[in-house]
Parts: sequence; C-alpha cells; structure tokens
Amino acid sequence: MITHIQGKLVEKNLTDVVIDCNGLGYLINISLHTYSQIPDGDYLKLYTYLQVKEDSHSLFGFSSKAEREIFKLLISVSGVGASTARTMLSSLSPKQVREGIAHGDAALMQSVKGIGAKTAARVILDLKDKVLKIYDIDDVSTIKNNTDKDEALSALEVLGFARKQAERVVDKIVNNQPDANVEVIIKEALKNL
Repeated sequence: MITHIQGKLVEKNLTDVVIDCNGLGYLINISLHTYSQIPDGDYLKLYTYLQVKEDSHSLFGFSSKAEREIFKLLISVSGVGASTARTMLSSLSPKQVREGIAHGDAALMQSVKGIGAKTAARVILDLKDKVLKIYDIDDVSTIKNNTDKDEALSALEVLGFARKQAERVVDKIVNNQPDANVEVIIKEALKNL
C-alpha cells in the first residue's frame, strides 16, 4: 500500500526514524544497515513495507529496494517475523543474507542473535531456490565449494581438531579464497589451528 515515503527527517534513532511528509509524521522501523545508509541532512526517502496485524500497523523502511525484497522474502518463511528479519538485516548486509541463503551457509545465519539451527535451516530450505532464481546466482560453484569445505572439515576432524573450531577457521579461509581446493583449505587451516 505504501511503497515509499520521502520528506523531512525529524528524528533519527538506531531502530527507527520519523519522517515529516506534508505535516504528517511517520514512525518507520529500520535496520542498522539502513541506519548506516541514511545521509546527513534534512531530506530522506525510504522504501517501505507496511505490516498490518490485528492489533497494529507497522511501517518498515529500507535504504534500497533490494533490502526491502530480502526483508519480504525473510518474513515469508514460517517462524520468521518482522523483528527477526530486521535483526538479520541489522547483523548482515542484504548481500550477505542473499549469498548466505544461496550458498546454504547455515553458520552465517546462526551468527545472527536469536537465529538457531532450525530457523537457519528453514530459511535456507524455503528461500534458496527463490534467491537463486531471482538474483540469477550460479549454484554450481557453491556446490563445489561446499564439497571442498566439507572434505577439509572431515580431514581436520580425523586429525583430532574440534569441529566447531575447525569450522570457524575453514569458513574464514573459504570466504577469503573462494577458489581454494581441499588441499589449500587444509594447509591454511593447519597454520591457523
């Protein structure tokens, strides 16, 4: 119903802003990502999503249409409400959320406060195909990287390293060197464990 609001920025907080639009003040809930994108000045335009519930109407504002689309995808998942989606977009950039879902990176999703293993798995399961289709992300390379990562983790476990500790180190290596093969991942991990 309300696709964007532009007007004079009256109040700016970490979690919300008030925009005066022709004498009418709108309280708009925002993520930390949007907060960081708001320029200094009097004038502001935010893309919005109006959530209508039985007992309230809430406006959520976003600095870009892309962030709003990710938010809409997230709240379409059973068990993920607007506050959880906003927390995800406060902890991770829209691009990180999108790529985390596309690559099936449950660890990244779980790094967000309040997101457990079940919710992370549900988000990935429900949205992976949509994200791959909408954003035209190539799934072939992600499968290869996940296979190399899994093989490296298995090898490190056999060598006696704790799974959690090894996973953190391997995740960093894979993020920094996406094309690294199993041998490279294991060698780099051994240097950091």
